[in-house]
Amino acid sequence: MRAYLLDDEELAVRRLSRLLRDDGRAEVAGSSTDPVAAAGEIARLQPDILFLDIEMPGLNGFELLQRLGDFQPLVIFTTAYHEHALRAFEVNSVDYLLKPVDPEKLDRALTKLSRIRGGSESRPDMRQLFDKLASVLHPRPAYASRLPSRTGDRVEFVDVRTVTHFYARDKLTFAATASRDYCVEGSIVDLESKLDPAKFVRIHRSTLVNLEHIAELYNWFGGKVLLRLNDAKKTELTVARDRAKEIRERLGL
Repeated sequence: MRAYLLDDEELAVRRLSRLLRDDGRAEVAGSSTDPVAAAGEIARLQPDILFLDIEMPGLNGFELLQRLGDFQPLVIFTTAYHEHALRAFEVNSVDYLLKPVDPEKLDRALTKLSRIRGGSESRPDMRQLFDKLASVLHPRPAYASRLPSRTGDRVEFVDVRTVTHFYARDKLTFAATASRDYCVEGSIVDLESKLDPAKFVRIHRSTLVNLEHIAELYNWFGGKVLLRLNDAKKTELTVARDRAKEIRERLGL
């Protein structure tokens, strides 16, 4: 089976590519993080399977499928939506994978697609699925894009995309950027609930890291992991032992 992977998160594409290579039942014919550009490539390659994210900038997963017209590959959706909001997928015999993708769930999905391709299970009705999903899916929560940093009577706003990591020190919380560190309100726990979990991961009780700013990972002694960031200082952060497995998975390892 030939597969195409479309997800606006590069780390998600890399992780899924590795899992498919390990499984061996599907060859990755192409991948993209840009849904608009991918539409033409998918139509040209005509893969057997499309691993498709739902919420993407510019064109969501359902809009992309509609743009493909008559060519409709078998689809496995990859999504951060909670499982209970996705019963429509099961009803319509389309499988879905919650991110980060679990190898056992991927095996289940590929087995199901093999049955569909072999004729022992019916092919899903995508139009019926679109109608069903419209009634059960809800928008993602609005995560903070800027955070206030107060200095006396002055308030600056920090763009969270520029933050390499957040850390707690001396009962204060700081946002580290390439230019300087800003003191921000709230604890690390508070920030974890306000920030997009697809971008920021808790690696220690006092540290949140921006996945997009991780340059290197090293296995360290005692089962810990060391991260090196892509800032000018090449900042190094230690990952707690109980969070090492999650950070490896989020980085596609």
